[in-house]
Amino acid sequence: MKKFVKEFKDFIATGNMIELAVGVILGTAVGAVIKAFTDGIMMQVVAAIFGQPDFSQLSITLRKNVGTDADGNPVDATLKYGAFLNTLISLILTGLVLFMIVKAYNRMKAKPVEDAAPAGPTEVDLLTEIRDALRERA
Repeated sequence: MKKFVKEFKDFIATGNMIELAVGVILGTAVGAVIKAFTDGIMMQVVAAIFGQPDFSQLSITLRKNVGTDADGNPVDATLKYGAFLNTLISLILTGLVLFMIVKAYNRMKAKPVEDAAPAGPTEVDLLTEIRDALRERA
C-alpha cells in the first residue's frame, strides 16, 4: 500500500499534472470571460444589426395541429432553427474572440533570439596557419 501511495504522490507531483490542472482552471476562467464578452457585447452588436439578440424563438411551422399536448392544447410541427442559429453565432463569436486573444498573445510573446553567426577564425589564427604553411614549403 505504501508503494501505491508513493507512486500516486509522484504521479500527482509531476510537472505535467500540475500544469494540466492550472491549464484547466485558467481555461475555465477564460471561458467565462469570453462568454460574458460574447453575450454582453458581441450579441448586442448582433441585436443592433438584426433587431434581437436571441433567436431561440425563431421557427418554421411545417404543419399546424398535428396533435395535442398534455393540457389538450394543439401542437404544430415546427422546425426550431433559432436555437441552432444562436449556438452557431455564439461559436463564431467565441472563435473570433479566441483568435484575437491568441493573436495578441503571439504579438506580446518574446521574439526568439537568433543565434549569432558562428565566429570564424581570428586574425591571429589565420596568420598562424599562413606561417605554418610557409614553414612546410621551405
